[in-house]
Amino acid sequence: MLRKPPGKERIAFVASPAPEARKAFARLTKRYGNVPLGKAEVVVALGGDGLMLRTLHRLMNSGTPIYGMHRGTVGFLMNEFSETKLINRLARAHTTVIHPLTMRVRDTKGRLHEHYAINEVSLFRQTYQVARLSIDVDGQVRLPELMGDGILVATPAGSTAYNLSAQGPIIPIDAPLLALTPISPFRPRRWRGALLPDRARITIRVLDPKRRPVAAVADHNEVGSVREVEIGMDYTISMQMLFDPGHSLDERIVREQFGY
Repeated sequence: MLRKPPGKERIAFVASPAPEARKAFARLTKRYGNVPLGKAEVVVALGGDGLMLRTLHRLMNSGTPIYGMHRGTVGFLMNEFSETKLINRLARAHTTVIHPLTMRVRDTKGRLHEHYAINEVSLFRQTYQVARLSIDVDGQVRLPELMGDGILVATPAGSTAYNLSAQGPIIPIDAPLLALTPISPFRPRRWRGALLPDRARITIRVLDPKRRPVAAVADHNEVGSVREVEIGMDYTISMQMLFDPGHSLDERIVREQFGY
């Protein structure tokens, strides 16, 4: 989908603390101007994937599209950096719409916590002992007991991040799927996870929360000593990411599967 070019006065720039990002921020704002986030037609994020995730969280309910340019360490979610022809690049950019996961956590003291995740929701053991977890999908017990370091639920956008490092599958960005991936499973040894419909509701229960405590993390928001975690995709929230033609997120995911 091609976009109408924004006026120079309608672009907001954000940057990571990295020196390269800050220098690019100074040059680009001088060249194209810079408006407050609340008045922007498009946001240009300068940094790496960490900044992109923080920007997506920050603007989650705004509807403002975000165009990233790589000035950080990992740039899977970013476009190539260039100071020239930015208005033209924004006009020609293609839109990818993504939705977040909702993580609802009940901790061992009965408190309820809720956070959003764009990449994944992960559960980790907090001590030297393996975690003991049970997994329900849409109210049905699918795995009575998993012993290991933990488990994660990844979106298509996050399938090439921690999920891939944990030997999980890469999911095309437009596939209506979630990856359920164990982290260093001990038992059952040969279980390597599952692909689930993206409308599935996943409940993970900690079977021995006092002796084997577990933490739950939604992107960068962590809750310790959890008892039960409910995970599902929230279709009421839509976020727009902009990519140059030929470098869309779905194309990058395909390339990742072929190792380039």
